[in-house]
Amino acid sequence: MPLVPYALARPLLFRLDPETAHEHTLDMLARGAGTPLQWAWCGETVGDPIELAGLTFPNRVGLAAGLDKNARCIDGLAAMGFGFVEVGTVTPRPQPGNPKPRMFRLPDARALINRLGFNNDGLDAFVANVQRAAVRRTPRRPLLLGLNIGKNAATPIEDATADYLRALDGVYPYADYVTVNISSPNTRNLRALQGDEALDALLGAVAARRGELAARHGRRVPVFVKIAPDLDGDQVGVIAATLRRHGMDGVVATNTTIARDAVRGLAHAEETGGLSGAPVREASNRVIALLRAALGKDFPIIGVGGILSAADAVEKIRAGADVVQIYTGLIYEGPALVSQAARAIKTLRG
Repeated sequence: MPLVPYALARPLLFRLDPETAHEHTLDMLARGAGTPLQWAWCGETVGDPIELAGLTFPNRVGLAAGLDKNARCIDGLAAMGFGFVEVGTVTPRPQPGNPKPRMFRLPDARALINRLGFNNDGLDAFVANVQRAAVRRTPRRPLLLGLNIGKNAATPIEDATADYLRALDGVYPYADYVTVNISSPNTRNLRALQGDEALDALLGAVAARRGELAARHGRRVPVFVKIAPDLDGDQVGVIAATLRRHGMDGVVATNTTIARDAVRGLAHAEETGGLSGAPVREASNRVIALLRAALGKDFPIIGVGGILSAADAVEKIRAGADVVQIYTGLIYEGPALVSQAARAIKTLRG
């Protein structure tokens, strides 16, 4: 159990600018991993394995991409009890992201808005950090690692496929699974890749390159695709068919939302960017249910969006997700949420 209750730490963190608090937290996780400081956030790893996409997930609760874009904190995050951790989004070349300020808290709604814009140190630094992670070198892996890839902001949308293939080449040897992020609202035109023709072309290229990489490295790494919550039933149906057609191994549902109905009138509600936290829960669950209906019972779905309690995690499973991820819930509720959610899901399964 954590040595310091998060209820004591959160008020101190919330006095800081959100991005400053974020960076301080990452620094602590990176520097404190494997030291006595780790007791400040460590948690129980609930054993509840599940087989998905040819992988054994130690339990059904993971960290969503976006918190650790540069893969600096894998060891620190592993101590929280996650069954899997997804780091990134990484782009082929380093980029600073969007101008600051670009992250905003909406405490009354238990939500965040961010327009970070894939700020990261680039593929080479990312891979080097993954290679340094101690948990990747242990004979018995304590968690699975997903590596999330995207395109550079300066790359024209018509050339996006080249960025994804370059990133896939770089992360493939080190990933338990790879997630293709086509749903961030903070890179111009990125969500256009969810359209039928664009998605078909991108996933066709990804599938072909994955085949080449599997032959080269002697193993087939599962590929997931991360989609938005702001999709209607017809759009979800097209995406589901395209995932099947190109042999994708799973889907991550969902990213942040551009909708503001649930937070209208609150401070920062009209800031540009992706809204996460409690307000995205229902939209995420709706997309998960649509995907499950379209894809059938055996296609892997990672459910993410609005999990701020164990009950929220269970709700995601009931909507059709196989496993779940948290991010904003970690900021509002702290590391204890990880094991609480994992225990609740295990109890649900009997």
